Amino acid sequence: MKIGFYTSTFNDRPLEEVVDFAASAGFDAVEIDVGGHIKTPDRVEAAVALARSRDLFLSSITYFGNQLDPDRDKRWELRARTAEFAAAIGQAGVPIFVIFPGRDDTASDEANYDDFADFANGLIAETQSSGLTFAIENWPGPGDNFIGTTPKGWQELFLRIPDHRFALEFDPSHLIRIGVDPYRAMEAVKDRIAILHAKDTAINAEALQAIGYHGKGWWQYKLPGLGLLDWPRFLSQARGHGFDGTLSIEHEDAAYGWPGKDLDARRQGERLGLDYLKNVLNGL
Repeated sequence: MKIGFYTSTFNDRPLEEVVDFAASAGFDAVEIDVGGHIKTPDRVEAAVALARSRDLFLSSITYFGNQLDPDRDKRWELRARTAEFAAAIGQAGVPIFVIFPGRDDTASDEANYDDFADFANGLIAETQSSGLTFAIENWPGPGDNFIGTTPKGWQELFLRIPDHRFALEFDPSHLIRIGVDPYRAMEAVKDRIAILHAKDTAINAEALQAIGYHGKGWWQYKLPGLGLLDWPRFLSQARGHGFDGTLSIEHEDAAYGWPGKDLDARRQGERLGLDYLKNVLNGL
């Protein structure tokens, strides 16, 4: 497995500085955020070349947005731009494009799944020549209601999108905080995981007892090894299923400068995550 990180942690810094840090710190790969470091499809090629010039593997490019936005104009604008990015990313030889399904609260669950599946199947057809894989991260969204972010939701999508060029950016941290067993969840989708997000979650049991699931402040995202996930078990399970892709650290740990605070602390967090994951992989 390769170890990289998601560049969103450094969206306030120029991409050249970010990839220089990644290379000097000993990372194998980077996952580049569109909003922070690419902006427009015509800049994909230059971003990819920059990462590769530092001998970094570009694991994926990630584009935020609600592909089921209830505002039809915003939805079609985002989808048109997504298709433009997909063409540019595929042409640049990047293997994975990460997007987010979102949700339209004015429509039924079935209509949401059908609509997003139609869009995804269209993207797959349009990028047949490049072989680009589309992955969705299982982030539940700001309202904790995005479709396709739970085991049931994944199966709903996979039934509608049978092509394995549609897969998951599997992030165990989100599953932990919504009460889903990440090991059982991985077992059910072991052949549809394109990339792993290396992020953990800590839960304050006393705070949870006091305020309940709908309260705030009882859970926190953490760097790998600083939360509840058993990483040796998790990565051994992934390797056992043949996963040999990228572990992309998504650093959102407030104890290490996130979001957008002390730069040295953020860099230290990335290094700690890298060292921890290397040690786990070496011990498997």
